[in-house]
Amino acid sequence: MNRIVAPSLLSADFAELGAAVRMVNESEAGWLHLDVMDGVFVPNISFGLPVISAVKKIATKPLDVHLMIVNPDKYVSDFKKAGADILTVHYEACTHLHRTIQQIKAEGMKAGVALNPHTPVDVLEDILSEIDLVCMMSVNPGFGGQKFIQHVLAKISKLNDIINEKSLSVNIEADGGVDLNNYKAILDAGANILVAGNTVFSSSNPKQVIATLAH
Repeated sequence: MNRIVAPSLLSADFAELGAAVRMVNESEAGWLHLDVMDGVFVPNISFGLPVISAVKKIATKPLDVHLMIVNPDKYVSDFKKAGADILTVHYEACTHLHRTIQQIKAEGMKAGVALNPHTPVDVLEDILSEIDLVCMMSVNPGFGGQKFIQHVLAKISKLNDIINEKSLSVNIEADGGVDLNNYKAILDAGANILVAGNTVFSSSNPKQVIATLAH
């Protein structure tokens, strides 16, 4: 699977979102990652549909939208209209996960499922053939700038083995605490998509950081 760097806009300066999006446009990033939080599923509120619509107007990279919200199936078509290209929902937030995935696909988006750090990968065995990516949370979702949880490397490796055994083409995305010290270990474990927020946007040369992660 091709390696993709997806800078997370959650760590950008919200007063300069347009400049942050344009920087990503000009970088070697493959996607732009957007975290939508509702203050219920996770203890934080980030941004929603109007911001994604505004970002879509200037973004030249696919929008990788990660919903950390309850009842995500209520908003699938709304996020499609706002500009999402990839829509990821949490396993822990979906009572009828298969139906939610079908909704996302029916809207013409790629479908992803996110797992919290404590959720075992085995729960996805019956749905893997239906989805495009698994987002492995390597921090507890809700806030940027957290430290990478090491045991997630073993989970990524296990998931990679399951995907290979089933001969599937499913991306593995690592989200949370990805930095220049651990990204190679994350890739070696089997992930091919790196979500990087603080590491990119706190850097004095974010394009160079993205280029390093991409090669």
